[in-house]
Amino acid sequence: MKTLNKGYNSEVRGTNALSVAFGAAIANADYPEALFEVNMHVAYKRFLGPYVNINIGYNKYNLAFKDVFNEGFMSFDVNLEIIPFSKNIFSPFVYAGGGVNASNYFVTTDTKTQGGAGFEVLISPSVGVKLFAEYNMMFTDELDGRIYGASDDAFWRAAIGLNFYFGKRGKRRNVNKNEPTVINSNPIIHSKN
Repeated sequence: MKTLNKGYNSEVRGTNALSVAFGAAIANADYPEALFEVNMHVAYKRFLGPYVNINIGYNKYNLAFKDVFNEGFMSFDVNLEIIPFSKNIFSPFVYAGGGVNASNYFVTTDTKTQGGAGFEVLISPSVGVKLFAEYNMMFTDELDGRIYGASDDAFWRAAIGLNFYFGKRGKRRNVNKNEPTVINSNPIIHSKN
């Protein structure tokens, strides 16, 4: 698999990242005919090592059902994210965590849990393009203002965005193009009969 760390001696990404994304949200709740609505996301990531980070995010989004409901919400989320192939240009990731969901102007607030997956393509050591989807499970059945059925309300979010990395990372190792390389090998010796 192609890696970005050619010429680097340790981690590719910085120890911190700012993330922005734009996408869609759709409810899985008590009314039929859910509609796709807008979702905007910003987050800060702090790497605890090359493969794990903790991130704090803010999302502003709408949830809607045809001719019945269209409301704005925001959420404040904390996630633990794992990037198992963090030194590759193409890096899948998974995350899970919890947060607080609030309607506009904080008229209602509720707790929730979320989990998601996606992938990132590094276009430089400082910038990555990411695509992700996540499932958010509420601890209430009142997200859409209607209590119906045995399960709590939920919603999906998906987005595309950018990660901007900064902070300490592997130092660039300059290699002279005329510098000889050494390849250790076991030669095959043919015996004469």
